[in-house]
Amino acid sequence: MSAKRKAAPKKAAGKKPAASKPKAAAADAKTIAKEVAVIVKKAEGWKGKKLAELRAIINKADSALTEEVKWKMPSKPEGVIVWTHNGIVCHVDILKNAVRINFHKGKQLKDPKKLFNARLDSSAVRAIDFGEEDSIDKAALTALVAGAVHLNPAKTSK
Repeated sequence: MSAKRKAAPKKAAGKKPAASKPKAAAADAKTIAKEVAVIVKKAEGWKGKKLAELRAIINKADSALTEEVKWKMPSKPEGVIVWTHNGIVCHVDILKNAVRINFHKGKQLKDPKKLFNARLDSSAVRAIDFGEEDSIDKAALTALVAGAVHLNPAKTSK
């Protein structure tokens, strides 16, 4: 027996309905937000609070930033929170005694407030370790994040 199939309506080649892209982006953002919430929750106590504070400052520093979760591996199955704009800008690690924000092009950044206190011998990366009692200079950190965004060149379409 052969079943009759109803032909699906033809779609224009390569075209998607206009509403599908924003819905997909919203779904991705919700998924990422859930993943980030897991990372923040796993960083219990003062580390979780410090991570949440850093996240808020970074997200407000530049509207062009995209928050992502990358680098899932057996030793860190939840992954790492990464901020990107035309490439990686920074990411946050939870260490034994600190919460560290890593700037991938940190060596190129001006740091007039001398926030960088880790990875100073790296050829490119600079980092800031925050201990339990350390306060965050919001204005200086915001300036570093904004500067890091500008180090990633705008992508041009060919």
